[in-house]
Amino acid sequence: MPTAPDPGRPRPARVVEPVRVLRARPTDALAELMRELMPEPGEGPRTTPPADAEEDTEELPPVPAEDPAAPRSRRRLRAVAPALAAAALAGFGCALLLPDRQESAARPAPAPVPTTAPATAADPDGPGTLRRGDSGPEVTELRRRLLRIPDVFRDGSATGPYDAPLTEAVARFQLWYGIRGDETGVYGDDTRRDLESRTG
Repeated sequence: MPTAPDPGRPRPARVVEPVRVLRARPTDALAELMRELMPEPGEGPRTTPPADAEEDTEELPPVPAEDPAAPRSRRRLRAVAPALAAAALAGFGCALLLPDRQESAARPAPAPVPTTAPATAADPDGPGTLRRGDSGPEVTELRRRLLRIPDVFRDGSATGPYDAPLTEAVARFQLWYGIRGDETGVYGDDTRRDLESRTG
């Protein structure tokens, strides 16, 4: 009489072997054809050429070895191309950030205005407006205030007349802080109010 299997032990199972199905691939036929036509070095051809093959064959010239300096020059080109692109982008960005210099080169400089206006003529921009050619304590005060704003009047002096660098600094301040009430580079009422509120 057979004994009952032990419930704690697993039953022996039949081992199933994996089955691998091999199918001919289209590349296998091509590989076989290449092996027949181009034997390994040292072997002869495996098949004889057909009888109608051309007798006159021409051997191609050997391919010249690549210049050893060529890969190095390609690597240099790969390294230099991004640097040139970055430099071009930086130059384009700087050109966009400094439009006043391009405009000032295209426009002739305004004629200097005398510091004392005749008593009959009123200033069209309002009293206390300063522009290129002016001088005096008001211009010195303007210079001192602009020097307290970062990067607006870089390398500027606290003394001197209302000259081209000061005009550019006023125009830069107007551009950076969005002041539109005054003419570009002219220190009028709107520019004065904004600069005085920022410099105390």
